[in-house]
Amino acid sequence: MHRIYLLLLSFAVCVVYGCGNRTTQQTVDEETAEEDSVNLRWGIDVGKYDVIDGTIKNGQILSKLLEEYGVGAKVAGELEKAPSEVFNVRKLRYGKNYHILCTKDSIAQAEWFVYDINPISSAVYSLCDSIYCYIDTVATDTVQRHISGKITSSLWNAMIDGGASYELSGLIADMYSWTIDFFGVQQGDSFSVYYQDIVIGDTVRVATDRILASNFITAGADHYAFYYVYREGRGEYFDDKGNSLRRAFLKAPLSYTRISSTFSNARKHPITKVVRPHHGVDYAAPSGTPVYSVGDGVVTVKGWDSKGGGNYLKIKHNATYTTEYMHLKGFASGISQGSHVKQGQLIGYVGATGMATGPHLDYRVFKDGTPINPLRMDLPAVDPIAKEDMPEYLRTVAPYMSLIGIDIAPSTYQY
Repeated sequence: MHRIYLLLLSFAVCVVYGCGNRTTQQTVDEETAEEDSVNLRWGIDVGKYDVIDGTIKNGQILSKLLEEYGVGAKVAGELEKAPSEVFNVRKLRYGKNYHILCTKDSIAQAEWFVYDINPISSAVYSLCDSIYCYIDTVATDTVQRHISGKITSSLWNAMIDGGASYELSGLIADMYSWTIDFFGVQQGDSFSVYYQDIVIGDTVRVATDRILASNFITAGADHYAFYYVYREGRGEYFDDKGNSLRRAFLKAPLSYTRISSTFSNARKHPITKVVRPHHGVDYAAPSGTPVYSVGDGVVTVKGWDSKGGGNYLKIKHNATYTTEYMHLKGFASGISQGSHVKQGQLIGYVGATGMATGPHLDYRVFKDGTPINPLRMDLPAVDPIAKEDMPEYLRTVAPYMSLIGIDIAPSTYQY
């Protein structure tokens, strides 16, 4: 009898323990399911709301926008007083996306306003009793990509046809702006570029970060470029010999449509019909096109050229070189005689002042006071890799050298 009692007691304990385990497991499963059901976006469970997407209209202000969703002027006013360190809602930009999160009640109430600052960051505003704001940032990754191809019409088209972003062609043009005249690129020229894209979830590209290595072949010549963080932690582009791609002068002072007249010692003037020297290059471009200084220097002349040059500037870059910019529509703000300018700084705008048949820039270069052909300038690179640093440089860029067609090993490379 005693043994039977013990057996029954043991059975009861097992039943209770088993039920307890099932109850505990059921609770865990329910909590996990509840967590899985949360649809987080901008740090909010958007599954609880109706999300209304919209785009900022031209001239639209926050109070008028929120008024359409039943948000009173008092709340909108509080948002506009929110610290601008987070985001200034008084500076909503036309074309940007926004999102209104409304409750799913019979009488919907807007509880959140989200403004997409860029593809990665959004300003999130609470519209409830406690009004506050924070920035939500999407997690991103950086991936390396490669594109190669041949020019059939333009670099931009070749980039797009190859699946790259339009930004990449701009980065290439900037990188080679000292060494390649892209308006002289011809059909059959080719390129190979390794670069980084910033992506969300490995698939959605939000930006092109930087070019890591490149070879652009034009007129049969290789133009190598490798990104390298040199002294003082500054990243720049150097070629396979350690020469910087930067030069003392930019290849051209503007983005132009075409060259309408080249350097000549005997050109028939289109207006006077008189044959005389034309010691400059005429870049045809729409009126108002920005004109930039090709190098660091000091403005020595700002004024009117009575001999036909119209509004013009002269910039002295060093003891050897001076450049001149003629037929300007106007001058950039802050540009005056004696102004110090940097390479790539805006100095004026293309015009047709003086003796000109249409808007263009007459660009001239003087070496020791003598005019020279800007298209044939071959200036030395700026700040090449020092000889003692070349072994480390070559070791760093060696993996990319082989990828873009340099077969020689860095250990045997001559420098």
